[in-house]
Amino acid sequence: MRLARRLAVVLLLIAAGAAAWWLRVGRGPEVSVVAPTRGKVAQIVYATGAVEPVRWAKVVPYTRKRIVDLSQSEGRVVKKGDVLARLDDGEEKALLAELQATRERRKADLDRARSLLARAAGTQVAVDQTETLLAEIDARIAAQKDRMDELILRAPIDGMVLRADGHIGEIVGQSDVLFWVGEPKPLRIVADVNEEDILKVRPGQTALLRADALGETRVEAKVAEITPKGDPATKTFRAYLPLPDDTPLRIGMSVEANIVTQEKDNALTLPAEALSGSSIFVIEGGRLARREVKVGLRGARGVEILEGVNESDRVVSPVKPEFAAGMRARVAGAPDAGLWAALMEAPLLGGSR
Repeated sequence: MRLARRLAVVLLLIAAGAAAWWLRVGRGPEVSVVAPTRGKVAQIVYATGAVEPVRWAKVVPYTRKRIVDLSQSEGRVVKKGDVLARLDDGEEKALLAELQATRERRKADLDRARSLLARAAGTQVAVDQTETLLAEIDARIAAQKDRMDELILRAPIDGMVLRADGHIGEIVGQSDVLFWVGEPKPLRIVADVNEEDILKVRPGQTALLRADALGETRVEAKVAEITPKGDPATKTFRAYLPLPDDTPLRIGMSVEANIVTQEKDNALTLPAEALSGSSIFVIEGGRLARREVKVGLRGARGVEILEGVNESDRVVSPVKPEFAAGMRARVAGAPDAGLWAALMEAPLLGGSR
């Protein structure tokens, strides 16, 4: 009697241990599965850029000076050559006055040399020398006037003052852009494309644009041009995407562009997170089975599967790094296959995992 009780206790302990092993280990991790679906898949190249006018120019000082006058404000229409700002030219005016006084003396010297030559009291050499000195001072005066003119900032093209920076009294230099002048329309996106993706991009491809200011609204554009030379520092190429005149985007907005380089209808697809390299996992007999697949187009979310999977398959998604072929797993929401069958694999009963 006591032996029977002890045997019953031992069996209960074994069953309890096996049940605990089953609940913690034997059932394996819970996984989600998806079915391959047919639909449109697109290969996307991601780029970032900004909205710019097609025709525009920056206005910067030629030298470091103080602003003494601002003639134009933002939003004003200007013609090429209109004065936008004036920089301090006090030193330049003083030097010009000195050069002009020197010219007057040299002009008097030339007149005297010519008078002496006319009376046979001078030489042609003296006249030539004074003419050379006068020509030299005239050249210096002309150069000084050019330098003074450079202190007047003018509109480089017809257009509108899109933006104006700087204030009267502020000292500015060659690195300071004081004005952006251009035509407010037409606009375009200047997008930077990674050099690894640039060979996929072609003129005429559609780009889906996203800007924070637009929320969920999407705007489309077409690739028009690609710069022939890339930037070796940033490892990017520029792509130009014209915008229609009624675009809601504004100059200076930052934009994300998804350029559709390839597109296919009725493709068999899986979520990108269902793939680990070129393989997937399916559930077979309560365990994970690895299967190699042939991949086609890779989109932002979906991946085209050319070979290795059927629409009836149930594919594990998402794949986790710890997954391995032969690992026991259970589908989320599905009933267990049964505790007793799994108990036969428990270590306490001599089975294997």
